[in-house]
Amino acid sequence: MWRDFSVSTIAAGFVAVLVGFASSVAIVFQAAAAAGADQAVMASWILALGLGMGLTCIGLSLYFKAPVLTAWSTPGAALLVSSLQGLSLAEAVGVFIFAAALSLVLGLTGWFEKLSNKIPLQIASAMLAGILFNFGLSIFTSLQQDLWLVGLMCVTYLISKQYQPRYAIPLVLLVAVLYASLQGQLSLAQVHFDWPAPVWIWPEWSISALIGVGLPLFIVTLTSQNIPGLAVFKSSGYNLPVSPLINTSAFTTIVLAPLGAFSINLAAITAAICASPEAHADPAKRYSAGVAAGIFYLLTGLAGAAVVALFAAFPTTLVTALAGLALLGTIGTNLALTTQAGPDREAAVITLLVTVSGVSFFGIASAFWGLVAGLLCVLALKLPKKQAA
Repeated sequence: MWRDFSVSTIAAGFVAVLVGFASSVAIVFQAAAAAGADQAVMASWILALGLGMGLTCIGLSLYFKAPVLTAWSTPGAALLVSSLQGLSLAEAVGVFIFAAALSLVLGLTGWFEKLSNKIPLQIASAMLAGILFNFGLSIFTSLQQDLWLVGLMCVTYLISKQYQPRYAIPLVLLVAVLYASLQGQLSLAQVHFDWPAPVWIWPEWSISALIGVGLPLFIVTLTSQNIPGLAVFKSSGYNLPVSPLINTSAFTTIVLAPLGAFSINLAAITAAICASPEAHADPAKRYSAGVAAGIFYLLTGLAGAAVVALFAAFPTTLVTALAGLALLGTIGTNLALTTQAGPDREAAVITLLVTVSGVSFFGIASAFWGLVAGLLCVLALKLPKKQAA
């Protein structure tokens, strides 16, 4: 196993964790605060999430020999920010368990696998390309904000792709950190180590909270995390059984929910980083990037606030540009699949456009509506044509 690790797979795992934490950990803290959590409870949330994601990433990646990444639900956290107001922490834990239990039912019954198998690869690729599209654009919006830092990252990327393609992203990260350090853009004053202490909160059950918050959390997690996560596997050539992935992540959430694991589910964006050719040229060895990400997740959970503060010390432009560059290959692959000739091409393009548009109805993100629009188009275009009189 250790022979399958390389600098590029370890770097891919680190970048995945960096992007996952640095891009949305503030939203997780806001969600915890909305339920009345203090600093100790917030540290427990990070501990539970880090342990849950770390163990599932390592276990699933080793078992399936594929870069299986789990993550918290960022859209779910955003939903909780506005929905947990007025609820107690105990009621919030009840909501977490309820939403995860619904996912577990889908996995155990096999309904989720049947549902995912009905989605054409071209439509799934279009949805994933739409989700990742803005990450590609963020390279150039970041370039406008910090010309020299991001410009140097882009130049390093292009040169590395020409001469050392396997190590392009590690070299970009190294150059970016060195430049940011020399320019005084890394603020490490607030970084200090403290062991996090787990805070166990027994769940309480409120019917209104379960329906009003738990059900939307389940739907958001299903549509914005688990389905796109499966699309990553399919587009990367990994044909994995769906139910064990859903069951494992949902069960882990249920077990760790009293410690603050509000949602552990399949990753999409960070999984795309570890499943990309930049992680390793050989798809059979990219599982080591998933294992590396799991180790970094464990360290993050154990280090708690110190690691979170370290990630927060990176300039925002560095993190967003790094994510965009790491995902360029995946974006290109899925755009190619989206636009390839075939009966589903028009439906796939509509899926892409709706997903990129960012439209949201009933609190459900555009990825779901893009998928719905694409599948409706597939059905409509397959209707029997009316014969001319």
